[in-house]
Amino acid sequence: MAALAAEAVEKAITGRRAVRAFLPDPVEPALVRRLIELAAQAPSGTNMQPWRLRVLGPRSRAKLEKALAAALDDPSPREEEYRYYPATFREPYLSRRRKVGWDLYGLLGVAKGDHAGMRRQTAANLRFFGAPVALMLTVDRDLEIGSWLDLGAFVQTMLVAAQGHGLDSCPQAIFASFHGVVRRELAIPENEVVVCGIALGKADPDAPANRLVPEREPVEGFTSWLD
Repeated sequence: MAALAAEAVEKAITGRRAVRAFLPDPVEPALVRRLIELAAQAPSGTNMQPWRLRVLGPRSRAKLEKALAAALDDPSPREEEYRYYPATFREPYLSRRRKVGWDLYGLLGVAKGDHAGMRRQTAANLRFFGAPVALMLTVDRDLEIGSWLDLGAFVQTMLVAAQGHGLDSCPQAIFASFHGVVRRELAIPENEVVVCGIALGKADPDAPANRLVPEREPVEGFTSWLD
């Protein structure tokens, strides 16, 4: 029994990847609630449980996506809610970032300099890639980095739980770049930071983007074995 349980857990972990095109098949609300319950079992320092989650219904989602589409066409510069990436990339991170980007856009047929193609993909991202379930996560602005680590644990638990229940997912940091629109449309108060969204559903098996399997570093590349 223990071996079977371990196999199921490992399958959910290794089977999970960022899906960028979903089938329209609906997901039962009871299953969404169960996934949230499972994600809430994630560890947090002194049991603070700092995550805040919003599940978007059809009306709120349509309203948000319409506003985001308009914002995408606005040439005004956007300020990120927080800095996800370093101001300057260095190795080995630069090469990893470039490779996964080249691999994805290669599958999509988007060549370097194809701004229209890149914009189409960004627009799809802002529509939760057509997933039937759209989630938005925030964290209280006055909390420290430890609570962000806890939120990450919550997100990962959600993604693995979804995979275990036969659903695919995509964590989406893009919404932090449009935090003003997200905040306005979802009535998120200023004391919360818009961290990311999550798209949930069943992957479209025919979508080229879903053939992307990012490479992972071998254990020896990032592990030091101390005596």
